[in-house]
Amino acid sequence: MGVEETDRQLVERVQRGDKTAFDVLVRKYQHKIVKLVTRYVHDHAEAQDVAQEAFIKAYRALPRFRGDSAFYTWIYRIAINTAKNHLVSASRRPVDETVDLQDPEEYEANARLSDNDTPERLLLTEEIKRTVDAAIRSLPEELRTAIVLRELEGMSYEEIAQAMECPVGTVRSRIFRAREVIEARLAPLL
Repeated sequence: MGVEETDRQLVERVQRGDKTAFDVLVRKYQHKIVKLVTRYVHDHAEAQDVAQEAFIKAYRALPRFRGDSAFYTWIYRIAINTAKNHLVSASRRPVDETVDLQDPEEYEANARLSDNDTPERLLLTEEIKRTVDAAIRSLPEELRTAIVLRELEGMSYEEIAQAMECPVGTVRSRIFRAREVIEARLAPLL
């Protein structure tokens, strides 16, 4: 029995009124959805709230879910839209990544992971990470969504096409253009 079949069975149980089946779906995808939302909403606590809101919206919309796409593709689309709506309603500017680097816990975690690295290598690695993050944040919405779903979520082109409701060729083009922008930003560092 494939994963897709299991999700479909859970969805059918929820549609028949079994709320515990939805809890199983939430537990299964919660981490991925929070991770996805964090690409838009940088405050972790806020991102968890937005993810929870996305699951609530999904639960309310589930009676109308017909299984034309995979459940997780469908919930990803809801999560992305919920995150975008959150940013619009909060009239937020994108959070400056350099603020996060001042977080002592994050600094210590990074230091522990790379004790063997030289200070120069650490600086370059951090600079590359900041440059990639800034490049991704600067992308137009459709390019950013495509590259995040591909590179950070590991979705296939077909799954991204379903999530973004566009042809696979358009997805390929968006990912190609996003990679070009990121590589151009990285060129001076490398």
